[in-house]
Amino acid sequence: MTGKLIKVVFRLLSFLGLRKAQRLGRLLGSLAWKLEGRSVETTRKNLRVCYPDLSEEHIEAMGRESLRETGATALELPIMWEWPVERCLGLIREIEGEELLADYQSGKQGLLLLAPHLGNWELTGLFFASRYKMAALYSPPNQAGFEEYMKAVRSRSGSELVATDRRGIMRLFSILREGGVVGILPDQTPRKEGGEFAPFFGIPTITMTLASKLIHKTGARPLVTYAQRLPDGQGFKMVIREAEPGMASQDMSESLAALNRSVEKCIADVPVQYQWEYKRFRRTAPGETPVY
Repeated sequence: MTGKLIKVVFRLLSFLGLRKAQRLGRLLGSLAWKLEGRSVETTRKNLRVCYPDLSEEHIEAMGRESLRETGATALELPIMWEWPVERCLGLIREIEGEELLADYQSGKQGLLLLAPHLGNWELTGLFFASRYKMAALYSPPNQAGFEEYMKAVRSRSGSELVATDRRGIMRLFSILREGGVVGILPDQTPRKEGGEFAPFFGIPTITMTLASKLIHKTGARPLVTYAQRLPDGQGFKMVIREAEPGMASQDMSESLAALNRSVEKCIADVPVQYQWEYKRFRRTAPGETPVY
């Protein structure tokens, strides 16, 4: 599908409104669960290893609901990309932890926002970009036309998109040293040279070292954040928290363990809104049994 066609489809889907979009997304998620595809199997395996004490019946119910929420996330995307920024921000009904932002002053200590694949991360980006001049790390998609569209809509609130290459990474260090704001997704599987194994739900998991290095070398303050989907199409609750103790440690193992604990703590709030169909454990630590 070309970038222009994707834009037309997204524009049409944006007219559904939030409640109808979420209903359609959940319907598609239920259908995907019944079709027993690769996403379903990955979701099951992830939930089994992360919640070993749960019954198989509970895993099935949780997995199905998770895929329904993923469907809702997908159908919310046209809304987040096509609606005016202020209209999107109007979907935020509550902000938890807003006081943590009170001390931030541009040009002083940098602010590192860690936004896991939980709830609606597109809205999270819009929320912070509307308040601060910020940069966000992104992975360019395979389709050039789609990348142009994505960059245009994500930067419409003033956010600077930085590609995941050497030049882009150096840009993040520069922004934080200048006291700016940077947002990254901390639970993506990094390239081999950009990660180390650290416990995630008790499983040795390859974890990005970038967030820790940004903190170590710039003194930036890390905060964990996500937009929690409220029931019945009511909107979203923006959650902002301090990262778990240890992230600033110069010991990389300790820092990475704190990073993963920070993500786990957010997931514990609304486990079904996490992207469990993502192969988070695709690389196996020496001596460990492969998850997939």
